[in-house]
Amino acid sequence: MRPENTARRIRGMEDVEQGPGSVTLDQYLQSWAMELTARLSVAEVIKALAAASAEMAERVGKGALLGRLGRVTARAGEFDEQKEIDVLANEAIIKALKGTKVVAAFASEEMSEPLQLVDDATLLVAADPLDGSSNVDANVSFGMIFSVLPRHPAAKGEAAFLRPGSYQLAAGMVIYGPATVLVITVGSGTHVFTLDRCTGTYILTCKNVSIPAATNEYAINASNARYWDDTVRIFIHECENGASGPRGKDYNMRWTGSPVADIFRILSRGGIYLYPGDARAGFHAGRIRLIYEANPIAWLVEQAGGRATRGLDRVLDVVPASLHQKTPLICGSREEVDRLAQVYGGSFLKGEHNPLFGRRGLFRAWS
Repeated sequence: MRPENTARRIRGMEDVEQGPGSVTLDQYLQSWAMELTARLSVAEVIKALAAASAEMAERVGKGALLGRLGRVTARAGEFDEQKEIDVLANEAIIKALKGTKVVAAFASEEMSEPLQLVDDATLLVAADPLDGSSNVDANVSFGMIFSVLPRHPAAKGEAAFLRPGSYQLAAGMVIYGPATVLVITVGSGTHVFTLDRCTGTYILTCKNVSIPAATNEYAINASNARYWDDTVRIFIHECENGASGPRGKDYNMRWTGSPVADIFRILSRGGIYLYPGDARAGFHAGRIRLIYEANPIAWLVEQAGGRATRGLDRVLDVVPASLHQKTPLICGSREEVDRLAQVYGGSFLKGEHNPLFGRRGLFRAWS
């Protein structure tokens, strides 16, 4: 095997050769749908969301030339601060979905209740229109997360969306960075498409993403360490102790504050993402929204061979109790996620409770 091919496999993504015959998003979806009515509707929704993201990519690329897109415009209840770009992204999605005629309702982080679109349509869409918008003014990557679900035949309004993530028909996320990329799954692997800015077309650039089972990177907001439970503390201390600790290897920490960016890095080269619940008021159940953030991310990760849990239980098995329900999210490389589950299950003696590697052990001193 040629060295460059080996490197590609290690990174977890199989590059697609570029050229005149490159596969576009439309071509991929057409091949997948195979003229099946239900699949054609899902494909239409994905194409509409892709078009909305291409429009947003153009706006995002202009940055401050369009004004201060990170300007706070509203603060509603327990939702995050709403910024101007959040509103623009939400409006772009609504406009795109209205043009499909196949979406019954749209649920968004930017709206307290679902927006009814076409009563007898067969699909539902849930989305975080602009994930990581706190990074907009800092010119750090951010993006969109979306989930496509079948319409519940007997439920309407918020209740129609209260189904486990295992019911998803499609999931995806868009990252607005140096390149704009669309990551999707329709249940047959996780695939990456890159936006050709000249033509406004998404091109398949990485197919059948495979997250490496082992990793030496973790992503967590260490500023919240004093609020973590003992299990998370033990796991992170094991990583911090590196080659001298029970894990026997050194780790790097990566954290952007933009979930789509952190998750895309994990899809690219492995790692584990942790946003646990903690002791802060309002954060006992974490911060990630189950229906339109955790569920689509979890399916993308699982379809790439990774794991996605709340610590012990699988994210996609959770039955939502409310539209904007929060959840802890632990996802990424299998071995790391499984290790955390072992710690939650009590298998932690080599870590926190070992005097050599504990908080005040020979290899760890706390001021």
